[in-house]
Amino acid sequence: MSATGVFISLEGIEGAGKSTVARALEAPLRARGLNVVLTREPGGTPLAEDVRALVLRRAEEPISPLAETLLMCAARSIHVANLVRPALARGDWVICDRFSDATRAYQGAGRGVDAALIEQLLAAVHSDLWPQRTLLLELPVPLGLARARARRGLQDRFEDEDQRFFERVRARYLELARAEPQRIRVIDAAAAAEIVARRALAALADLLPGAPSGT
Repeated sequence: MSATGVFISLEGIEGAGKSTVARALEAPLRARGLNVVLTREPGGTPLAEDVRALVLRRAEEPISPLAETLLMCAARSIHVANLVRPALARGDWVICDRFSDATRAYQGAGRGVDAALIEQLLAAVHSDLWPQRTLLLELPVPLGLARARARRGLQDRFEDEDQRFFERVRARYLELARAEPQRIRVIDAAAAAEIVARRALAALADLLPGAPSGT
């Protein structure tokens, strides 16, 4: 990975506003002369988007938690190899709506897939490549689900899950943030959108060109 490329991930439960924050970050970063790539997981490339469709669509044939995890990791492997690594090698800023912390939270805590197996898969898929900064957009589950359902209705299998599922996911995200406070910065996503965007940009300040080292 190029020394000038910066990898940012956005995490949070449904309705946290990850896509909104990604778009809000793009303009101020470009204004600083940075080339910004917005992407998402699962997906991000045409082939990975095909895998995304398999994972998210409702169908009569069920997808087991293990199969779901393997599909997520397959999509990530494609995405990392074909989009993320090349963009970082060019020196771009890559802002990704979800990355591997989502697998730890959704498939691990949410679905109950073995955490050690998930870590083995993540190591195989992207080894030393982790975001320099992860912004965890944090808000209560009822508020997040209400936002998601009001915005677009129930559209995929995950949004069919009950509150207990998302409480497990949220708790795991917060656990990860406590374990890696330097990488994962928690932002109150219940605040107004413009406040969330401002706090998100501030959480990246030390990564910007010209930022004092050690800030």
